[in-house]
Amino acid sequence: MASLKELKGRINSVKSTQKITKAKQMVAAAKLRKAQAGAEAARPYASRMAEVMASLADKVAGMSGAPKLLAGTGKDQIHLLVVATSDKGLCGAFNSNIVKAAKLKAAALSAEGKTVLFYFVGRKGRAPITREWPKAILHYFDTSEVREPGYAEAERIAAELVAFYEEGKFDVAHLFFSTFKNALTQEPTEQQIIPVPAPKVAVAAGGAAVEYEPDEEEVLAELLPRYLKTQLFGALLENQASEQGASMTAMDNATRNAGELIQKLTIQYNRSRQAAITTELIEIIAGAEAL
Repeated sequence: MASLKELKGRINSVKSTQKITKAKQMVAAAKLRKAQAGAEAARPYASRMAEVMASLADKVAGMSGAPKLLAGTGKDQIHLLVVATSDKGLCGAFNSNIVKAAKLKAAALSAEGKTVLFYFVGRKGRAPITREWPKAILHYFDTSEVREPGYAEAERIAAELVAFYEEGKFDVAHLFFSTFKNALTQEPTEQQIIPVPAPKVAVAAGGAAVEYEPDEEEVLAELLPRYLKTQLFGALLENQASEQGASMTAMDNATRNAGELIQKLTIQYNRSRQAAITTELIEIIAGAEAL
């Protein structure tokens, strides 16, 4: 049985941990409001941009001279999985759920005979995937030097992905991130970003003809990079909100668990202390009777 001193030390240690988890919970709650507002504000723009580009992809399918980002390379042998996670832990299953989704996709593609490569955004997804796929790592994008990844980071990631695509290092790119639902729910999401995926609902035949001014090439040259940046920026915003929500929930659970542990240790301490006092009293009474 632990001594009174050891029990007192454990109680003080758990109380210190509880203060840290409570502070972390409050910080995450404060950051969540801003992150959630940013993610929700970006959704309509990203969704509409995806619809426009999907419509264009459907129209130019099979046309000669269509940009590779839109029409694809004509192959789907090499798949790049862009795994976006956080740089910090203490956020529950947020990172592990994204990594799990990426691993399942990689396993499915490998079973089909496809070549799988990984591109990491954030540090937390690197180790678990690198252990299983050590030779499939294409690039790491470090976000640890910035406080919160934003549009500037999305631009840099997009530029690197386009450069790799033009060099022929992959045929299809899939983005993995977490969509924010609420503080308790964050949904791992997979999205094809290169080439632009065809619309899920076929465009009705006989639709209105569209004339471009300036010509289609100039419009696409402007829209394609912006589309890619928009999707990446939206994913980063969703990840930030999801991370803070998961962190707030995890720290709330940790704080409550610490409180329950303190209660149990305090009861154990009081019982041990009472037993020690009772033993001393018995010894004193026995000694007095012996005299």
